[in-house]
Amino acid sequence: MSASPAFSRRLHDVWRLSWPIIISNASVPLLGLVDTAVIGHLPHARYLAAVTLGSTLFSFLFWGFGFLRMGTTGLTSQAAGREEDQGIRNLLGQSLLIAVVIGLALIALSAPLIDFGLWLLQPGSEATAQLAADYAHVRILSAPAVLMNYAIIGWFLGRQNARVTLLLMLITNSVNIVLDIVLVVGLDMNVRGVATASLIGDYTALGVGLWLAWRALKTLGGRFDTTPLKRLKAYGELFRVNRHLFVRTLCLLFAMAFFTSQGAQLGDQTLAANAILMQLVMMVSYGLDGFANAAEALTGKAAGREDWHEFGQSVRACAVFSLLTALLAALAFALGGPWLIARLTDIEAIRALAGHYLPWLVVMPLIAVWSYLLDGVFIGTTDTRAMRDTIIVALMVYLPVWWLTQPLGNHGLWLAFTIFTLVRSLGLGLTYLARRKRQWSG
Repeated sequence: MSASPAFSRRLHDVWRLSWPIIISNASVPLLGLVDTAVIGHLPHARYLAAVTLGSTLFSFLFWGFGFLRMGTTGLTSQAAGREEDQGIRNLLGQSLLIAVVIGLALIALSAPLIDFGLWLLQPGSEATAQLAADYAHVRILSAPAVLMNYAIIGWFLGRQNARVTLLLMLITNSVNIVLDIVLVVGLDMNVRGVATASLIGDYTALGVGLWLAWRALKTLGGRFDTTPLKRLKAYGELFRVNRHLFVRTLCLLFAMAFFTSQGAQLGDQTLAANAILMQLVMMVSYGLDGFANAAEALTGKAAGREDWHEFGQSVRACAVFSLLTALLAALAFALGGPWLIARLTDIEAIRALAGHYLPWLVVMPLIAVWSYLLDGVFIGTTDTRAMRDTIIVALMVYLPVWWLTQPLGNHGLWLAFTIFTLVRSLGLGLTYLARRKRQWSG
């Protein structure tokens, strides 16, 4: 039985929105590979260690403000569904202003933030700590650009234009890669060169993003109006959505950091094996993220116009791609897991250890797929309180399970993390069914 024409269009829309995001996500490891290759050829290992520490610090710091992307997408997609061009204009200005304020605050507080972050990461030596600090004090200057890019990408996604995401990511990474070579190899700037390359890449992408946004604004109705930017009350909806997303993101960061920290307590080889398995999980997330972002834009637009039939079709279309990705990933891990692990490390002991814990990776995509998909739906409907509440419940289960399963060692840690993911998916799934029955229906 063939799909209806309307559902076929939804499938096409999902793919149209997803593929640029999947490609842009997949380009991130390429940049990490170039950074590693360039800095790894310097005479001391501490340079590579310092860049790794600094990059980790800013990945966590900037990801903590990812609500600027998600909240902007949800609200913009709903405004697009209601055909409120003035509201779409206002959301861009408000999100950019919030991003600037937060970015400047991070720069102003850079000294204590960097000191605290490096204390948490515990560099192996004083020399490494100093180099990591040198990297961080340059990299923090890109905070306004990174956060404004989040807002711009979220705004374009809300308007169902995912190609801007790909373009800005390619610009950032291309500039970064070229300047890595020029500044580190050519000008011998070591870790400061890597940080400066990232800084210039972020601001270059911001310039292009602002230009694209200016062009897009000219196609919208309404007018340039600074009144909503000056009145704190006008930010009420953004603050409501974003504060729940902020708490949810902090909880997710804590869960990931706790997993890494407890793995480290079990020894360097266990830590390395877990890191390899998590890299494989991240590879799957590139696809699932793309379909979740499509769900944000499509369900948000449908919710904005209160077209619950289109809403349901959008969720189902995104579910088709998400489930297919999860099933293929589980099959790939089950049949080719050892081969994939061997591509990431030459150390036989770590290969064997990662293979020992591989079964956890086989079930993970089948459990996690629902949390990715439904996160997208709840962002699109701006029901971010549900995302916050379910992850808090998941954490309340995660930590006691880890405590009780410590005698199982790393298997206990993986069991706790898997149950954390399962509780998130179940919580979001049950909440979705309740909302679909009572609120998100005709």
